[in-house]
Amino acid sequence: MKLKSLILGSVAAAGLSTAGFAADLGVLTSLDVCDSLGISGLTISSADNCLAISGKVAYEFNWGDYKGNWAPFALAARAGTRNVIDNDAGATADLNNDWETKVETWLKFVGTASSDFGPASATIKLKSITQTVFTNEGAPTVGGDATTNGAGSNGAWIVDEAFVQVGDTTTLMAGKKGSVANFGDDEPFNWLGLFNSDAVDKGVMFAKDHPRTGGHVIQVVSSLGNGVTVKAGLENLDRDSAVGAFGGFYDGVTAAQSAGTLVGVVEYAGEGIAAHVTGLAGGILDGVVEDWAVHAGVTGTFDAFKIRAAGAYSANNVNDTYWNVLGSAEGNFDMFTIALSGEANGGTNNGVALANQAGFGASVGATVTEGVRINLGGRWFDENTDVANTEGYQVAAQVVAAVTETITLTGEIGVYGSTRAVVAPASQTDFYGKAELGWKPGGQFESSLGAEVHQNGAYKVTFKASKEFK
Repeated sequence: MKLKSLILGSVAAAGLSTAGFAADLGVLTSLDVCDSLGISGLTISSADNCLAISGKVAYEFNWGDYKGNWAPFALAARAGTRNVIDNDAGATADLNNDWETKVETWLKFVGTASSDFGPASATIKLKSITQTVFTNEGAPTVGGDATTNGAGSNGAWIVDEAFVQVGDTTTLMAGKKGSVANFGDDEPFNWLGLFNSDAVDKGVMFAKDHPRTGGHVIQVVSSLGNGVTVKAGLENLDRDSAVGAFGGFYDGVTAAQSAGTLVGVVEYAGEGIAAHVTGLAGGILDGVVEDWAVHAGVTGTFDAFKIRAAGAYSANNVNDTYWNVLGSAEGNFDMFTIALSGEANGGTNNGVALANQAGFGASVGATVTEGVRINLGGRWFDENTDVANTEGYQVAAQVVAAVTETITLTGEIGVYGSTRAVVAPASQTDFYGKAELGWKPGGQFESSLGAEVHQNGAYKVTFKASKEFK
């Protein structure tokens, strides 16, 4: 006991002596500021600021005969043109190949320090897109083109995000960034998804960008506890008349009139339940609400089952309306997964009713052996429920096999079809097949090589490679 007491006393004395010596020399004895703020990854720290750095480079190359200017077959609009690739019908022989090359890059810096109100940060995200597209080998005599698209100008770096943020359970944000609007909990569970859902960015949605969100914003997000979060934002403050007149959803509304969107969100995340309601009022800066919209979704997870319901509604001040609803369910039974989904939408244009549309989809997935999974699915869509022969469909089968821990092989065969009458050379069906070899060796590097061919003569080979760091 005496020896133990002597050792403990010596250690304590040495610790006090070292601490005093360190204090005399001004040595920092606290945790690194990034650790104290709970920030990990690629960081640089000073005495009171932590700079987190992240970024990504993604490359994609496509080659083949896939950018034709004729309808591949008479599918309903939602079911056809957004899902089937075309060959260049009518193109001069030896001048019908298409290709495109794209490099997308972003670099993000987040500088964070502590404050009396919680962490205070400034975010800057730079982005560049360089893309060159050739149709029909760029030959204008056969309707081809060579176009280049970029963020700003081709390959130019632009400021994609630049905003400040402060707070913990309640956060204030201001600057250039994305929206606080929640448009989630609305994607179908079935493997192929749904046709109209694909057309509006995987879910239920009103006309794209109406009301407009994000851009220059002032936002507040607050957690109320018990899984409830509320959000409010004044967004789209940077619209100006130089952009020109709006078309499409608006009739004669200028860009300046559409400036300013008020966003409000209530979210809940609890045991097995996720739900939200998002409301938007657009164009409020001129004192007149040009358009407004509501988006809601709920997902429930109960042991082996999941159910989802979602809906969206929008309107403007020239009697245009749009509604869209979706329901989906999924069950997991040992090696099988079964999913069913349905959707419907409609609306008015200048007060005149548009055609009501509806669709459904179903799929069965099975893990047949370790690392091998089979998916079978189909989807159907009716462009006008009051008129005969306006339907389109897709049926497909897929095999996903993990060849090794880093290599995955995916194969798919299927057919798109239509009940519409057709005129040659179009067809009521388009059988297709595609395969992809994916490689993920680690280090956030991903690459893939894929190819697809279609009955209508179209074909495409795609190579992708990307690396993210954070």
